[in-house]
Amino acid sequence: MGKLAGLVCLVLPFALAPLAAQQPDGPEYVGDATCQVCHPDFWDSFTRNAHFKTIVSPQPVERTFGCEACHGPGRAHAEGKGATSKINRIEGRPAKQVLDACLKCHAKDFTHANVRRSAHSTNDVSCANCHSIHHSPAPKYLLAKQQKELCYSCHLEAKAQFDMPFRHRVNEGAILCTDCHNPHGNFNSTWRSGVRPRLVADSFGNDEACLKCHTDKRGPFVYEHAPARIEGCEACHAPHGSVNPRLLKRPAVFAMCLECHNGVAGFAKEGFGDPIPATSFHRLEQPRFQNCLTCHVRIHGSNIDRRFQR
Repeated sequence: MGKLAGLVCLVLPFALAPLAAQQPDGPEYVGDATCQVCHPDFWDSFTRNAHFKTIVSPQPVERTFGCEACHGPGRAHAEGKGATSKINRIEGRPAKQVLDACLKCHAKDFTHANVRRSAHSTNDVSCANCHSIHHSPAPKYLLAKQQKELCYSCHLEAKAQFDMPFRHRVNEGAILCTDCHNPHGNFNSTWRSGVRPRLVADSFGNDEACLKCHTDKRGPFVYEHAPARIEGCEACHAPHGSVNPRLLKRPAVFAMCLECHNGVAGFAKEGFGDPIPATSFHRLEQPRFQNCLTCHVRIHGSNIDRRFQR
């Protein structure tokens, strides 16, 4: 017990001592100690901020540490009695300038590799629109709000879809928007014949994000269902929510199938080749033919049956 008490006495002074601010290089820099004098509200919570490592890092960030790593040299600002025109304020700057400032450090992150060409950046959504640099109420990523509320503030159509009877359970907290989307842009922006839409995240080497959870649908299959491989899951399913079971775009399975399998020879393709023959075998006025999945059980792809019957 005595040794433990001695250890506590030895460690406690260091724990309670204020952190010594790093002294940046150059006469135009003043160091974090000067910033603390006028901005104690930022400093008091800064130890819980991910950017705190810019102060304790042994390697300089852009030749400076802490506040001046992002805001630039502070001597003119300090000697000008806090004049905002003499400091690089992140808030209120054009989106491109904010992005340039953040990418001084974050450009090395794999998930930010295509951020300049992302839909957010090209529509002037800046980092500061989603992230609270100093005071974040979220436990991760310095988000300005809870993630779903942050996304819903712009994407009202998605918010409505997540209130539908059949939906992915974002509102319940079972999954997050970022489980399927990369808000900073896709690393591989090419997707099928164009650009991967809606910032859908990559999965398993350029597969759709749906396959992160629905791994049994991934394949590869010997006999692939062409829409699933070429058009993707969205060919049949509404990914956010739907009034139909299984998130289908149509109220019944056979109605979904008839968009392609309508009996017009050569219109739809089975696999990647043979035209679907016109046949009178499927009489859709009879209930037994109105559930395609009764026979075609491997509708996403099969390894042994070209008609996906097993």
